[in-house]
Amino acid sequence: MRSAERLALAALALASAALLAGCGSVGMRLRGTPEPAPATVASAPAPESAASAAVAAAPRAASTGPIAPATQRAYDDALALLRAGHAADAERGFRALAQSDPDLAGPHANLGLLARQAGHLPEAITELEKATTLAPGLAVAWNQLGLAYRQGGEFTKARDAYDHALALDPNYANAVLNLGVLDDLYLADSARALELYTRYLALTPGGDPVVMKWVADVKNRKPAGAAAPAASATAPAAAPKEKS
Repeated sequence: MRSAERLALAALALASAALLAGCGSVGMRLRGTPEPAPATVASAPAPESAASAAVAAAPRAASTGPIAPATQRAYDDALALLRAGHAADAERGFRALAQSDPDLAGPHANLGLLARQAGHLPEAITELEKATTLAPGLAVAWNQLGLAYRQGGEFTKARDAYDHALALDPNYANAVLNLGVLDDLYLADSARALELYTRYLALTPGGDPVVMKWVADVKNRKPAGAAAPAASATAPAAAPKEKS
């Protein structure tokens, strides 16, 4: 398992623990507040997993009343189904919760995640926008919204969503990486991409050899019109790709 995936799973485990304890930081309570690629590429990172990207917390607007135990159990059950790979059953559970308790952010966030991974971008954006409206302090939902915007070609909105996630959690490694990929491939800002890739590596225990290759690629990149570099025996870097 890659280091970033371990970080994501560890974060979800901490979120779940905080949720069960009824306390925690940013949004950890029920009630709370790359298609383009170089001509030749190595194998890309493994595709994201819905289970590893699941939104464990389910905060909602602070003005609402306490969460019913049955609602908490239903959310936990749907989350367990998602982590076990039963996406269709999990989706039904989240959808039922979104209908019965529409001010709960977690079901909307996970429905958005599932819709995005299925390629249903309008639904994904709608659900994730609901989640971030209900729980503006939930950084993971802003990151997912950024991914959905980017997939839909709304690059400025994607950048704003990632920036929002990082304003909430400056050490959110996946959001740092995703913003770097956006700047690198879609906004043509190599300087900022290099800064963000380097920042991501500093946040990633054990490093990430794929992203290290992206850093080398950006550093070796020539301005438009410059002579092409000499051929190298080193394998080209994989195309930069986001992480949930």
